[in-house]
Amino acid sequence: MPKSALSRPKGFTDSIKGFSVNQSAPDRPKVRNDNPRTTSAGFDPEALERGAKALREINSSKSAKQVFDVIKKQEETRQAELTAKVQEFKALQAQAETAENEHHRTRNQELVKMQEESSMRQEAARRATEEQIQAQRRQTEREKAEIERETIRVRAMAEAEGRAHEAKLAEDVNRRMLVDRANAEREKWVAAINTTFDHIGGGFRAILTDQNKLVVAVGGVTALAAGIYTTREGARVVWSYVDRILGQPSLIRESSRGKYPWSSFFSRSMSALSKGANGGSATTSEKGFGDVILHPSLEKRIQQLANATANTKAHQAPFRNMLFYGPPGTGKTMVARELARRSGLDYALMTGGDVAPLGSQSVTKIHQLFDWSKKSKKGLLLFIDEADAFLCERNKTYMSEAQRSALNALLFRTGDQSKDIVLALATNRPGDLDSAVADRIDEVIEFPLPGEDERFKLIKLYLDKYIAKAGERKPGLFSNLFKKQQQKIEIKGLTDDILREAAARTEGFSGREVAKMMASVQAAVYGSEDCVLDANLFREVVDYKVAEHQQRRKLAAADGDK
Repeated sequence: MPKSALSRPKGFTDSIKGFSVNQSAPDRPKVRNDNPRTTSAGFDPEALERGAKALREINSSKSAKQVFDVIKKQEETRQAELTAKVQEFKALQAQAETAENEHHRTRNQELVKMQEESSMRQEAARRATEEQIQAQRRQTEREKAEIERETIRVRAMAEAEGRAHEAKLAEDVNRRMLVDRANAEREKWVAAINTTFDHIGGGFRAILTDQNKLVVAVGGVTALAAGIYTTREGARVVWSYVDRILGQPSLIRESSRGKYPWSSFFSRSMSALSKGANGGSATTSEKGFGDVILHPSLEKRIQQLANATANTKAHQAPFRNMLFYGPPGTGKTMVARELARRSGLDYALMTGGDVAPLGSQSVTKIHQLFDWSKKSKKGLLLFIDEADAFLCERNKTYMSEAQRSALNALLFRTGDQSKDIVLALATNRPGDLDSAVADRIDEVIEFPLPGEDERFKLIKLYLDKYIAKAGERKPGLFSNLFKKQQQKIEIKGLTDDILREAAARTEGFSGREVAKMMASVQAAVYGSEDCVLDANLFREVVDYKVAEHQQRRKLAAADGDK
């Protein structure tokens, strides 16, 4: 089979269809054909003949179907190749477009970068120009300011020199005026002194030459000296009498009554002025006992005793005498003062150690003390601290005759129940008191060392008093005028747990020792740089005071063994 016939079946079919159409078409006028191989219409009949011949051969062949299948497959293969070429062309075209886009993008980026660099160069140039302009402007302003300062300095120097010159001239004028005035005053006083001495000299000459005048002058001087001496000694005697009759006895160290009857009026007036200046806020709480923290049972008993004393006064019944005993610093004195206040009584405080130095005067002073106490209109609580100093057992060999006389005088004045005086004794050794003194006691109250809860309350009380309120001014009319404002203390991280820890560690401390410990904390804070109290500083002071307390106990035990 010819290869050309197999490779163009479609053309053959088209040629056959065209030939059939041409044969069936009507006769047309013949066209001149200059090419002998083609018809007048431009068609080559030989190719048609060859195709028809090939078609007949194919139809007559036994493998016609296979040939057509092969032709069909070749056509499909050719179409697939054409499709692949089309896809490859499209891919190449897309790749070309991508490359072109990438080129354009790169070119655009380069252009943008060039534009940015150009803008940055322009901005840098602009900034450099502005900085140069600003530098020139600042330099100009500095030069202008320097010129102005120099001008002001020169002007000030000129003015100062002018003022100094004027002051010098004025000083010279004033000096001359002062010198002239001083000379005139000196001359005047010299003349006055000369005149005075002339008169005195004339008077002395007249007195010395005249015997009667001399006697009168000597008598007058003697009478004047005697009058001055008599007046001074008389005033001293009168004042001592007034002080003995109206004044406070010398044994009293502290009292709610004034030294003289009119002193209470002034004290009440100043208290009212202080309260008025403070807006009436200075009120005393009726709960607790001031700076004393007592065990609840002891506090309840003291309160009952205060109520009983107040009711006894209201019913004009005899008062009951009391004995407070316990270790030092447990609040006996402060409780006695608060007991008198709550009972509506005056109070007076004396110490037993003041009686022995009086010697033979002690009996007189004891009687003066009780006479003065009976003059109180409210009734008086007489608190004798360290009572064992002169009220000890009379069988002691070291007790002097004056002490025995003083003790007998007190026993005489307290032999009966009094409606004017409440006798309150305080001692650390109640066993040393004379049996007659103990017989005159109606109420015996022990003041033990504070427990852990009481120490915790005391620490909080003195923390608030010495630390938190350390910088506050006290209320009063004149207290804020002359006193400098204290620096306030800042408290950081001091919780109740830390305070309870300190209360647990201060076992055996008295109330006074707790107060001194908190005063040491205040001193340590004021000794620091920033005036801040934190947990570390508080623990450090507590450790120091606990070690100090233990050392004192060891020394006391060693002295007891000796």
